Amino acid sequence: MQIARTGGAMPKNNHTEVGVVWPVIFIMCLGWTVWFFPRFIVVVGLANDNMNSDYAAAGAIDYAFLAGLCVSLVVGTMKANVTTGEGTLENRFDKLSIFLGRVTMLLIVVLVGVMFYEVVVRYVFEQPTLWANELSLWIAGFIFLLAGLYAMQQRSHIRIFLLYDLMPRPLQNICDVISTALIFVFAFAMIWGSYNEARDKLIRWETFGTAFDPPIPATMKPLILLLIALVAMQALMNLITDWNKKGVTHSVIDETEVEDIIQIQSARSHEQRTHAHEQGQRD
Repeated sequence: MQIARTGGAMPKNNHTEVGVVWPVIFIMCLGWTVWFFPRFIVVVGLANDNMNSDYAAAGAIDYAFLAGLCVSLVVGTMKANVTTGEGTLENRFDKLSIFLGRVTMLLIVVLVGVMFYEVVVRYVFEQPTLWANELSLWIAGFIFLLAGLYAMQQRSHIRIFLLYDLMPRPLQNICDVISTALIFVFAFAMIWGSYNEARDKLIRWETFGTAFDPPIPATMKPLILLLIALVAMQALMNLITDWNKKGVTHSVIDETEVEDIIQIQSARSHEQRTHAHEQGQRD
């Protein structure tokens, strides 16, 4: 289903604050909290003997990063906004998905940086690292899962419209209800069947078994279940907000995307003309 598109670009100040600052703070706090999460397991008394011997209880700095993680998530979500081509924010859950989408975009930059560093030290200095490959896999897993939530919010996931477009709007609503119900059934089955395994992997802090030995199993399994639940909630929000919208017909070329491209080019041309005019006045 189609959603309304915004015609203008996001204000520069808001873009700087939300698009960069709060996601960066969130990523930094998330990295520290995840890496030293066993300290919190020790605090609650669920650690095994090996974990008790390897990790101390969480200290002030750990709680500070945990608080920063929560604050950056809340504030970043509250200030989240869309840019040209991302539609409009129609409910509060959309803001969470948009903010996590910004986090995903920045994680791609981090992933590229890690891979670039590994290429340089491996082929230029002939001193490959023991951690770059596993860290890349770890970050890529986060990106893949978080991108799914963003894709659901943007209605950009894979959909087949061959029969859907031929239906009147009431039947389209019924199809949307069925598809959303199936998403919830899948989410429930996954969480019900995998919760105990994900909990056990997290509590025993299961690692990857390599030289770097990152806790990929301990973090990815719970994250999969969390993101499945969030995607299901986003699907429900989409169903509610799209319920009273007019039916749409999808063509090979998305007309809204063409309109967005035209608007972006017009905005860039206007900025270039304005800049040239200002430069001429200064000269």
